[in-house]
Amino acid sequence: MIMNHRKTNLKLSNNWQQGFTLIELMIVMSIIGILASIVVPNYQRSLIKAREAVLMEDLYQMRRAIDAYFADNISYPESLGDLVANKYIRDIPRDPFTKSTNTWEEIPPTPSAEGELAEGGVENVHSGSDLVGLNGIPYRDW
Repeated sequence: MIMNHRKTNLKLSNNWQQGFTLIELMIVMSIIGILASIVVPNYQRSLIKAREAVLMEDLYQMRRAIDAYFADNISYPESLGDLVANKYIRDIPRDPFTKSTNTWEEIPPTPSAEGELAEGGVENVHSGSDLVGLNGIPYRDW
């Protein structure tokens, strides 16, 4: 009786060592494909959100430095490089969408209500990217 029981155990264990069937592999691959099709768009969206957060922070810091420069010198800087030279910012940040420090769009000063124009070359700064944000507003208008 004991010998007979061992033979059936050996036969069962040999059947399990043969591997997976084609149908089992196809089911697993289908499940992986479905999960990947759900995860990849969410991952790409989170990357865009992270870049947008970096862009907003960079614009905030540069605009703050421009305002500090104006408060100290009663004129706007001639370029973003003046902010670096006078140590208002450590260096010009890289635009997260164009991946360059040279694509920032420098906006010149606008005349005041009395028609006076402040001295300097940069009153505001925008991204040089042609892309549109997740909120529907182009990055150039942020």
